[in-house]
Amino acid sequence: MKISYRLLFLAIYWLLAISIIVVKLLPAQFFNLISFDGLYRSKVQIGQVQFSVSSEKVLQAVVLDGHGDDLHRSKYSFPIVANTKKVLSREQKLERALAGARASIRRALADRRSNLSSVSTDNGGDDYISSGDIYRNPRLFHQSYLEMEKRFKVYVYQEGEPPFVHYGPCKDIYSIEGRFLHEMEQGVGTFRTNDPDAAHVYFLPFSVTWMVKYLYTPPTKDLDPLRRFVSDYVRVVSTRHPHWNRTHGADHFMLACHDWGPHASEGDPFLYNNSIRVLCNANTSEGFNPQKDVSLPEIHLYGGEVSPKLLAPPPDNATRPHLAFFAGGLHGPIRPILLHHWRNRAKDLQVYEYLPKGLDYYSFMLSSKFCLCPSGYEVASPRIVEAIYAECVPVILSQYYVLPFSDVLRWESFSVLMEVSDIPRLKEILSAIPEHKYRKLKQGVRAVRKHFTLNHPARRHDVFHMILHSIWLRRLNVGLA
Repeated sequence: MKISYRLLFLAIYWLLAISIIVVKLLPAQFFNLISFDGLYRSKVQIGQVQFSVSSEKVLQAVVLDGHGDDLHRSKYSFPIVANTKKVLSREQKLERALAGARASIRRALADRRSNLSSVSTDNGGDDYISSGDIYRNPRLFHQSYLEMEKRFKVYVYQEGEPPFVHYGPCKDIYSIEGRFLHEMEQGVGTFRTNDPDAAHVYFLPFSVTWMVKYLYTPPTKDLDPLRRFVSDYVRVVSTRHPHWNRTHGADHFMLACHDWGPHASEGDPFLYNNSIRVLCNANTSEGFNPQKDVSLPEIHLYGGEVSPKLLAPPPDNATRPHLAFFAGGLHGPIRPILLHHWRNRAKDLQVYEYLPKGLDYYSFMLSSKFCLCPSGYEVASPRIVEAIYAECVPVILSQYYVLPFSDVLRWESFSVLMEVSDIPRLKEILSAIPEHKYRKLKQGVRAVRKHFTLNHPARRHDVFHMILHSIWLRRLNVGLA
């Protein structure tokens, strides 16, 4: 009796299955899903089928056809293909998702339209990037930001007690430290995860400012108590959790606005050298590494709020009678040079050590075209953010300072970057800036303000999200061991 090819295949398949179960013909490593190739291309009359497996992992079927003296043997071979699909670990799945994010960002980078002056989406509103001039690549930033919102997860360690951990300043010059920590732990955002195995980064929520307040003994300049606290904290989390040891801290981050944040991080060599350190004191001459560390904007909140005067700067057509303004103590090496050359030297260049009684600091900012922002003892200055709020073009006078969010922002489009050696020519340089260029700089200041604004609760593209985005960019370059 002749039989169709389909029935022949089914007969072979079921006989093979029975052989595996009963005779244990196949070794254990072949007990995965098996598929066949090279099926029959002609009809045969089957009398008997014999199966065997060769050393080359080939299933051999011998078909006996015919009757009596006409019996003959036909040999067929079928390669065995085992389905060895690998089950990915959670870490591997995380890395695969990050690889997808990198690929998406690279596609945006390769887009010929990536230098467009603006980027918008169908949602409008907060999805709109209003001025492409302030960005290095608006389309690239836009895509990276969307990938962050889609994927990024942060785990916050629960070890430790306030005030050193889970609490920070919210009403002084280092307010950004406490406000970020509060938003990360108490905010309503979607970035925090309670599952450490689902996290891309791990936050060490200690406050260097409160360490200085409660552990430091002035005027000793002894910072060892800060280092010991950081060392002990890292030891606790690395003992109780596997994540630190897996990467030697490379996917962990700390955040500190106090000038001594970098010194506190020296408490653990892996934290100092491997981890993401988010620091206001972003000084490359003191170990700040912009490839892995993040520059944190310094925001001074008197009483916990931005001055009402800075919330409503004058309209764009309002007159600003002063060319430039500065008032502040003679801290560090740059300010004495500034005051030496320009204190009481020019009527339209208002430079003071301390403002005389009756004069208002913010009123001067709001009535000046340029606001001078020299470094003090350390590189960062809250005047930069205050100038942005006042829509007064910042003049950056600093050395070794990595400006906040400079991965994304073109600071030259909304500020004046000046060498310290040019301070004697300060008025000449600022006066030579044509009106149309000044207007463009001021437009950039207005456009970038949203990225330096503290909202409660946090809103898309504000300073909280920009800090997270800077961390996200560095995590994209970190692979789990």
